[in-house]
Amino acid sequence: MGYVFGKRAYVNGSLIALNVLYFLYLELTGSSLDAGFMYEHGAMAAEAVLEGNEYYRLVTAMFMHFGIRHIVNNMIILFALGDNLERALGHLKYLIFYLACGIGSNWVSMMLEPRDIIVISAGASGAIFGVIGGLLYAVLINKGQLEDLSSRQLIVMIVLSLCLGLTEQGVDNAAHISGLLIGIVLGAVLYRKRKKNAFIGGIENEER
Repeated sequence: MGYVFGKRAYVNGSLIALNVLYFLYLELTGSSLDAGFMYEHGAMAAEAVLEGNEYYRLVTAMFMHFGIRHIVNNMIILFALGDNLERALGHLKYLIFYLACGIGSNWVSMMLEPRDIIVISAGASGAIFGVIGGLLYAVLINKGQLEDLSSRQLIVMIVLSLCLGLTEQGVDNAAHISGLLIGIVLGAVLYRKRKKNAFIGGIENEER
């Protein structure tokens, strides 16, 4: 049983704000399109993590983006979908879910990178694909509909996003696919279908 004090998804809003603020900082102090600069400020590189034990990069890279188009595309999707999942999971579970998807997809992507070249990677897309995966699970067990989302909408979005990633250069498809799969698994672990709603003194009481 959980108690939801209102419907505001402030965790998702805070995640968006952190991404935007760090992007602005990077642009004001250098260039987010400079791979070397991005590496110095926390972007992913397998050698740094595995040999230098700089595991913090698995987290910091989630809040970094290469250029305005990269961050705008990701934040639009997170803004459109993240609130739904936060309301479905609850604030704390959503935060844990988001970070776990981002870290997990970064790890999988890093382990699949070729070792003969240095790859600098960054972006929230692994975590965002995790959000899509978690929503897909929640929608499916709610008979194809959750709030204003349907399973058809999500499946179309997944197919289009993956196809777009496969046709463009410089896209981390391993992070996208692994984030999606991790999101589905974590959705199954963390999400509980609502059974009963009752309002007591202005407070929504939900059994999960």
